[in-house]
Amino acid sequence: MKVYAHVHKAPIRVFRISKRRFWLRLKRDLLILKEALSQEKQETKEMLVTYKRYTRKQASSEELREANKQFGDLLKGLGLGMFAVLPFAPITIPLVVKLGKVVGVDVLPSSFNNMGEKMRQRKAANDDKSQ
Repeated sequence: MKVYAHVHKAPIRVFRISKRRFWLRLKRDLLILKEALSQEKQETKEMLVTYKRYTRKQASSEELREANKQFGDLLKGLGLGMFAVLPFAPITIPLVVKLGKVVGVDVLPSSFNNMGEKMRQRKAANDDKSQ
């Protein structure tokens, strides 16, 4: 602590700021995750409505194609859910996603593919507000 006190004039203030920055970043990331999950939920509801209409012969082939695409996304999410149950999930899930990108297989559902872009946009917007 003495070394840290000599490096910074206000080590407690630096600690508080870094702690606050961590919590703000965590809240922002969780909000983005919540938005992606709500989008996935809405798309799944639309998929179920389309399948219901298909059983009555009222759905077009384009709607059925979109519903099948969403069903694939749903299966991708369930596949990742299996890794969440395994031990060392914080290590295995990013490893599986990275390995999927290397091999050329899309492991994440479509609503999670743009999460990195959304995070960068929000960070840029927050940086613009602070200046």
